Amino acid sequence: MSELETSKVGVNGHECRVWRKGTGPSIGYLAGLAGLPKWPLFADALAKEHQVIAPSIPGFPGAEGHRELDTTLDWIVAMRELLNGADLEGPPLVGVSIGATLAAEVAAMWPHKVEKLVLVAPFGIYDEAEPTESPWAQQGQEFAGLFCNNADAYSDFIRRPNDADPVEWPIEMARAREASARLLWPMGDTRIARRLHRIICPTLIIWGADDRVIPRSYAKKFAEAISGPTELVEIANAGHLVDLDQPEALAKEVLRFLR
Repeated sequence: MSELETSKVGVNGHECRVWRKGTGPSIGYLAGLAGLPKWPLFADALAKEHQVIAPSIPGFPGAEGHRELDTTLDWIVAMRELLNGADLEGPPLVGVSIGATLAAEVAAMWPHKVEKLVLVAPFGIYDEAEPTESPWAQQGQEFAGLFCNNADAYSDFIRRPNDADPVEWPIEMARAREASARLLWPMGDTRIARRLHRIICPTLIIWGADDRVIPRSYAKKFAEAISGPTELVEIANAGHLVDLDQPEALAKEVLRFLR
């Protein structure tokens, strides 16, 4: 397996970090609400068969510029710019949580630019009969416990890297929550239901069996709205951030789908 490579892409005049690792066909990976404070085990598992390209979403660790993004359209256009700069116009996209939301939005706006799509518990739809849980109403360990079955997995993932400034790191993580709120607050509804029919590529929709943030019934709502062929998979013993709770099991399903 190749070493982790780092580059930068400019989006709206701000730098966004892009990580690459692995050899083989390229796939894009857009991380969830924790962003990419470090290279995750899930991406390492994918890199055994693919070159994994993981750009940092504006406002999340490794990227700035979220305060330039005031509307859903702003976010979608910024993501198109980011993906183009990262050589991800065309290859399959794998997104988790907010990353899945943005991957779906790009696939809906530019249907012929995404070969295959993997959506792991995306936000974007809101059903009053089955409301989602607000990520911004939680604090400290409550936040970790809400998003992962294994709260320690989340806490370990966001722990300050050795090369990060101890003063700046808490600010950077708070910035990530601010960035997610700019797109999703208050109900996580981007009105994507109006655009999902434009997704025509094969799509794998994955949900954690124990997701306490978005009801599992939302998986069917996404699948029924997408025009292309869809497949639903549930991962046992996983909460909302399946890539942190069950990285190997998630990678196995994604690699199967991409073959």
